Amino acid sequence: MILYFSGTGNSEYVAKRISKMIQDEVMNLFDKCKEKDNAKVTSQRPWVIVVPTYAWRIPRIVHTWIRETKFTGNKNIYFVMTCGDSIGNARKYLKRLCAEKNMNYYGCIKIIMPENYIALFTTPTKDKALQIIDQAESIIDHTALTIKKGMPLPHTTISFMDRIKSGIVNYLFYPVLVHAKKFYASDHCISCGQCVNVCPLNNIQLKKGKPVWGKHCTHCMACINRCPKEAIEYGKHSLGLPRYTCDKDV
Repeated sequence: MILYFSGTGNSEYVAKRISKMIQDEVMNLFDKCKEKDNAKVTSQRPWVIVVPTYAWRIPRIVHTWIRETKFTGNKNIYFVMTCGDSIGNARKYLKRLCAEKNMNYYGCIKIIMPENYIALFTTPTKDKALQIIDQAESIIDHTALTIKKGMPLPHTTISFMDRIKSGIVNYLFYPVLVHAKKFYASDHCISCGQCVNVCPLNNIQLKKGKPVWGKHCTHCMACINRCPKEAIEYGKHSLGLPRYTCDKDV
């Protein structure tokens, strides 16, 4: 079974492309997290977790969901991480998580996809995004073939900086940067409620027709990138930047 978490569509695209190649079912963890659904999941085939990279590790919201959910059936688990550049030393923490769950770690691999972290970085134009996705497809397909054969994903060399990024930088990233204080809606807001619907932590409410953010944000960027009127901003950084969602068909 393929489980994916995706704020703007990158990991969803990768998950569905792998699913198409290996003929396995997919499950959206966005909905599971939003509904706080930790009901037992079962698969007779290996597990494939497809997620974005948050500060060089899997998102904490997904890590927590995996820890609190019982997996039955197959004990082998793969991790496929979409990112803009690197996944650092994510495998150290994934191995630890698998050991805690009594599951067999079958490796993790990075898939470079278009940047969506508009809170800090520059999102690509539509043409540039499609170019990046096209370049990723051969790696996605090779990954799917490896999983289909039941082989572990290849190891990569881990540098000192990879260890720092996935270690101390990740620990600092959440308390320092992951908050919703800078989100706001401009006068272009039409009170459609799309931002409320796409938030996996139920952190957004409409008050007097405008979205208001609470304290439980994971920086998935779904609200700002999926707003149909591009009415949501993140401080001054997002002003004028293109919004990004992966709209390419699998």
